[in-house]
Amino acid sequence: MAVTTSTYASLYDQRVALVARALTQNSKLEEKAAMDLAAHVLHAIDHIPEKVR
Repeated sequence: MAVTTSTYASLYDQRVALVARALTQNSKLEEKAAMDLAAHVLHAIDHIPEKVR
């Protein structure tokens, strides 16, 4: 019987990873820089009023 382990990732962490992946695939950013930038991008998006989005 194989034992599998799973790592919990919050929805926020999943969103950051998604944006970071898009940034690294479409630029020359390193993973660390992309993760940092992704967090800033999501913070900005999350603070746009719903009516404007």
